[in-house]
Amino acid sequence: MTLTPELRQKIEQIITSAPVVLFMKGSRSFPQCGFSASVVNILNTLIPQYATVNILADADLRNGLKEYSNWPTFPQLFVKGELVGGADIVRQLHESGELTQVLGDLVKAAEPPKVTITPAAAEVLKAALADAGAGDVVHLSIDGRWEPSLDLGAPEKGSLSLAQDGFTLQVDAASAGRAGGVVIDFVQGASGAGFKIENPNRPASVKQVPAKELAAMLKDGRVKELFDVRTPKERDLATIEGARLLDDATMAYIEGLPKDTPIAFHCHHGGRSQNAAEHFLQKGFKNVYNLTGGIEAWSKDVDPKVPRY
Repeated sequence: MTLTPELRQKIEQIITSAPVVLFMKGSRSFPQCGFSASVVNILNTLIPQYATVNILADADLRNGLKEYSNWPTFPQLFVKGELVGGADIVRQLHESGELTQVLGDLVKAAEPPKVTITPAAAEVLKAALADAGAGDVVHLSIDGRWEPSLDLGAPEKGSLSLAQDGFTLQVDAASAGRAGGVVIDFVQGASGAGFKIENPNRPASVKQVPAKELAAMLKDGRVKELFDVRTPKERDLATIEGARLLDDATMAYIEGLPKDTPIAFHCHHGGRSQNAAEHFLQKGFKNVYNLTGGIEAWSKDVDPKVPRY
């Protein structure tokens, strides 16, 4: 499409409306693609506030922005009115430490998390470092699914350093918020020896629940609410009675609930709702369920009056 003067003015007003603006699929609270989610996760570790624009909600804006920025894909990150780039560039800048320089005084001060390394683990790590390259450190990372990993390597810019007994532990900025209180031990077990990493911050896993069981849990109150992560068009085809559409207003509603509220999610077959359920686990909710097989299973096993599509 042609970038009209009116559309150009609209885009320029948006990118100058806040110091950091991310054009993405979905919103900060609910990204709708992996690339958008990766940039949101990085920004969340660095700055407290930034604006997001859901390009899925405005086709003219989406197409016009591609021409305006000469960048064909999304997300697109703008800082102080200038295009930084997409997900790959943001990730590379973050890993090199350059993203904090781009963001400048917008970056919130980061403090190294408290990590406990037992004497047994420290002994093994120091022995491994003695055989590694000169100047190498221990790296701890915890990904978005709360899976930890330890490895050895050169110090990395942008990572937070913790002085240990005779060596340095680095935690990357993306992991720092998940690592507070972590205990690293080295244990002997029936299957051999290895590191044991306990993380008190790790949320419970999503509970997979069959349709008949979820129907019973909704009836007797063991699950308080069911949320539908499908599109409004899909809801027009088939709906589970009482399920609420997961839009921005509902996202805000859920985030205001007590974190021990039992909540469940469903989609067509169970994949999208699994992602939504995991999102709320990362928000601190402790009792989160996913309807196994989605509304398709509900129609077959609970209510055949619900159309299948």
